[in-house]
Amino acid sequence: MKKLSLLVFSLIAGALTLQSCEDLDDNAVPVSDFVWKGLNAYYLWQADVPELADDRFANQEQLNRFLEAYNTPEQLFQSLLYRPDEIDRFSVIFPDFTVLESLLQGVSKSNGMEFGLRYTSASGSSIFGYVRYIMPNSDAASKDIARGDIFYGVNGTPLTDLNYSSLLSADTYTLNMASYTDGVLVPNGREVTLTRAQYAENPVHTVTTVTRGSHNIGYLLYNGFYSNYDNQLNAAFDQLKTAGVTDLVLDLRYNGGGSVRTATYLASMITGQFNGQLFAKEQWNAKLQAIYENQNPGALQNLFTNQISNSAAINSLNLNKVYILTTVSTASASELIINCLKPYIDVVQIGDTTTGKNVGSVTLYDSRDFSANGRNGSHRYAMQPIVIKVVNKDNFGEYSEGISPDASNLLEEDYSNLGVLGDPAEPLFARAVALITGTGRQAAPIQGIHHKPFRDSKNMRRFGNEMYIENMPEGYMNIVKDLR
Repeated sequence: MKKLSLLVFSLIAGALTLQSCEDLDDNAVPVSDFVWKGLNAYYLWQADVPELADDRFANQEQLNRFLEAYNTPEQLFQSLLYRPDEIDRFSVIFPDFTVLESLLQGVSKSNGMEFGLRYTSASGSSIFGYVRYIMPNSDAASKDIARGDIFYGVNGTPLTDLNYSSLLSADTYTLNMASYTDGVLVPNGREVTLTRAQYAENPVHTVTTVTRGSHNIGYLLYNGFYSNYDNQLNAAFDQLKTAGVTDLVLDLRYNGGGSVRTATYLASMITGQFNGQLFAKEQWNAKLQAIYENQNPGALQNLFTNQISNSAAINSLNLNKVYILTTVSTASASELIINCLKPYIDVVQIGDTTTGKNVGSVTLYDSRDFSANGRNGSHRYAMQPIVIKVVNKDNFGEYSEGISPDASNLLEEDYSNLGVLGDPAEPLFARAVALITGTGRQAAPIQGIHHKPFRDSKNMRRFGNEMYIENMPEGYMNIVKDLR
């Protein structure tokens, strides 16, 4: 073991090892041992879970007896989460890390229809679905279905908050369509059959500009912070920059989140004048926070930058104001953009209150340092536990109830008039254009009939709404490797 100061050793020994003189990995319970030790080391709420306490087990044998009481790694993992019905609704474990890695980059089985689900009435369990957008080159793109279409049933069965998952998770299903007028759904006899296949979504969905007087307004519909598409995101900003946009409307209404690094890139593309300054700070559990602050405090900082990971120069707009469109499905890294840009520029939020996910995760593999290097070849389990809370320059990150627009800009989508995404007549975009041009500052937003939100196609998928870091902060892996 490398020589470490007594202070640092006392911090990390408790964080990452059991109190024992024996080799703690001897005769370890396969997979389950990795689950417990990974959560003991990294889990954001480790101190709040008694079974994860550093002194919970005196030796490996005691830990083994505890682990053997659980039938599956999934059962163990779930038992170790902190108040999973209220606080930690996001940590996940996967039996196949290749599936997890794909999901992190927007790759999953999909029929190409992204939808939202709402309650039909204020009371009762009946729900309906509405099509948000259709992904290009998908099965849905070849069918008679489009944004704004309404469905009330699947395979002839009306949707409820109890049966929706089984009906809408099948690889092939038939939607029963309805007309929607003044909040009333009327079956119209139309049926659309959709089939899922593996699909990689490019989150850069729509890029366009609208000219209104002296304002050249850029519009970007961005649906996921997937780092594999950082080049495409940068190219979108090159298009906007070349067009000479004076104002930007960033549409995050269906964006469930993704990479913190990509969020930092996006913030740098919107601005450009804050290169090298602090965009966001990571807060880990108390043990790890102490290690990082002692060893490498700079590793906890996400800084505005002028280049993406392949060293390509970022196409920055140097704006002092941005208009961001949101719904209840706007989550994680999308909320990070709103919260962490606010100390620097004017952020005008239009739409509905966001999800309220201010914490993030990292992928843990069964290896000596929990990285993908040297992972256990006998299985493919990997965990994606919540490990960080992210705050802005002013140390603010308390928005677990969501981030809300000002009352004058609180505007729900109208299911009888969803409009065309990217069209300046679409209600949310139209509101932004009115504010930019000064033609609608005093106008009350037009509201449709309220339907209580239920779920959407992204948060129905495991790991659908997420914020994550690509890698552990620098300077920590060697310590873990030496101690584990």
